Amino acid sequence: MPELFPAFLKLEGRVVLVVGAGRVGEPKIAGLLGTGARICVVALEASPTTLEWAASGSIVLHQRAFVPADLDGVFLVVVASGSRELNQCVFGEARRRGVLCNVVDFPEQCDFFYPAVVRRGDLQIAVSTGGQSPFLAQRIRQQLERQFGPDYALWVKELGKTRRRILASNLAPGRKRELLQSLASTEAFESAVATEERTTKGVGVS
Repeated sequence: MPELFPAFLKLEGRVVLVVGAGRVGEPKIAGLLGTGARICVVALEASPTTLEWAASGSIVLHQRAFVPADLDGVFLVVVASGSRELNQCVFGEARRRGVLCNVVDFPEQCDFFYPAVVRRGDLQIAVSTGGQSPFLAQRIRQQLERQFGPDYALWVKELGKTRRRILASNLAPGRKRELLQSLASTEAFESAVATEERTTKGVGVS
């Protein structure tokens, strides 16, 4: 199998289709909600949570069978169906139309895979085994969650602000690079966390 190309996709404004809205489909829909994608769901039956998302306008839900025309204008499709026949149908139609497709739990019918992800604000660490062992990916994710705790979310946000100030400054390019490298060090992170803890402990003390 050729090597996979790792990438983080910008889905804002793009149409994403999810086929299936049950136990498997619901978490796939949930993972798309914060991306800004225009989420369309096609399913004969939908979970209560999916119905709530539809009622709030977060997604567009069509409670009916899939038809090939559902793929018109779609950027990518996620198939969370328990029917092998439907899976093959959607995958085949997606391939013919050049639409990226992921059929959940069937690696051979996937143009892309869902990685196990550690999220700490803007910091995202994704782990994939190329569909070979999702459980291994999950175990590694748990290890990374312990290594990169919640404090990284605030630190990365502050790094972004500081980086923009440095890049906008009149410093020499070499000096800018040195500062940016030092700010991303483990020592800088530990110092930032210690400062935040002292500030937090000082709140409300008089």
